[in-house]
Amino acid sequence: MAMVKGIDVRGMQHCETTALGVLLRHEGLDLSEPMLFGLGSGLSFLYWDSKSMGFPFLGGRVKPFELTRNLAAALGLDLLVKETTSPRKAWQNVAAPLDAGRPVGLQLDSYHLDYFSTKVHFGGHVVAMYGYDEQDAYLVDTAPQGGAVSTGLAGLARARAERGPMTAKHRSFTLTAPGSLTPPQDRIIPAIKSCADAFLNPPIANLGHRGIEKTAKHLPKWRERSDNPREDLARAALLMEKAGTGGALFRNLYRDFLAECAQLIDSSHLRTGHSLYTEAATLWTQVAALIAAAGESGDAENLTRAGSLLHELSRVEREAMQALSML
Repeated sequence: MAMVKGIDVRGMQHCETTALGVLLRHEGLDLSEPMLFGLGSGLSFLYWDSKSMGFPFLGGRVKPFELTRNLAAALGLDLLVKETTSPRKAWQNVAAPLDAGRPVGLQLDSYHLDYFSTKVHFGGHVVAMYGYDEQDAYLVDTAPQGGAVSTGLAGLARARAERGPMTAKHRSFTLTAPGSLTPPQDRIIPAIKSCADAFLNPPIANLGHRGIEKTAKHLPKWRERSDNPREDLARAALLMEKAGTGGALFRNLYRDFLAECAQLIDSSHLRTGHSLYTEAATLWTQVAALIAAAGESGDAENLTRAGSLLHELSRVEREAMQALSML
């Protein structure tokens, strides 16, 4: 049995930033969730579809764990990552730091966690673990999932061992802050510019502003894409607004990050970016509502209207990132 003392078990909106917050507060660094997300250059866009998928997927952030790597690099944190194919070694990788009084981050499949009421496979889920006993592991998850929670050790082992899209091989990690930590304020502009560059210059048409434009063209046909449009459209809307995104497909988080930055840095480019992402966040929530309405009513006109908003969103976000790239 081990229980790390003094853990701040505050749950946030998004899983990876929640876990990062727990680990960093234990190191004496307390940053807001929008600041964690923004310093990790977390914002992105992905339109993902293939013949093997039952329905398209819209992603609003960088791939799992990239945010953590970005944040550690930005702040000069010591990020120690361990992966293994051995369940026995995987447990040792977690128990050792916990026994030494240090919380651990885990990437796993949320399907196997006891406290998850909606059983859906998602291999990119991240939690912070701060203790264990003979039967249970003690975790911090998002506020909507309960914040401080527990799950059986057997279920945790299955969650860590699961294989499939976005999974990792029993990935665990710790963060250590050096004595001379890079001031977060000094890393704001590089983090924003890095995010803007990736968004404006995506390597394929499914990413960034090009991905939003591609979605605008395909979304009006989503009812034809589905065997069960009522269920698939409702789920797509839910994932955009409720599934750990902070609302508006992570745009609320980035809007709030830019607002916090504008209090620290006097820049017209930053103010322009914030204003445009405020508009974008509102538009994304409207898109989600139209997709949900299309599922409920069966009226394809809602998807046509959502597609029109996405054309506008591609322009708004492109202009926002162009302004931010000039910082």
